[in-house]
Amino acid sequence: MLATQKLGGITGRGTSHVPHVYCQECGFQNPEAANYCARCGALLVKDEGGAEATQSFTADERDDAPASALEDLGIKGPALVVRSGGGRAGETFHPEGETTIGRSPDCGIFLDDVTVSRKHAVLVERDGAFFIEDQGSLNGTFVNRKRVESGQLEDGDELQIGKYRLTFLNR
Repeated sequence: MLATQKLGGITGRGTSHVPHVYCQECGFQNPEAANYCARCGALLVKDEGGAEATQSFTADERDDAPASALEDLGIKGPALVVRSGGGRAGETFHPEGETTIGRSPDCGIFLDDVTVSRKHAVLVERDGAFFIEDQGSLNGTFVNRKRVESGQLEDGDELQIGKYRLTFLNR
């Protein structure tokens, strides 16, 4: 036997309103009870109605100082420095030759999160330059916020793999 609801004078079966929240990263509609986006894994910001809202930023508004701030740390390249993601900010990796990046513990750079594919990308050194090559990952590999299949990395470039944002240094 199905239960019926009376909504505004209209009787119907299962016509209740399911509240939702939109992901600020990818725009996906998620159930209100969700804390993370089902599509991209980003933290969902919920409108508390009347509460003070947190202001979001876009790429144009961000501060480009983090790369110059890394100079103060004395990090010599080539290096990948985690800027955000997974509570690993500040962690540094020094790639050599061909370095795999992914969720698999066998990778040279192990990023343990569901937004990262097992064998997500490869960082390759060729003729003194470094190139990032996506390995068919689900969420893609981004250099300076642009999705790439393959691309050369320059000093100060931002590399995004899953929810991790890393800065490439070659000093």
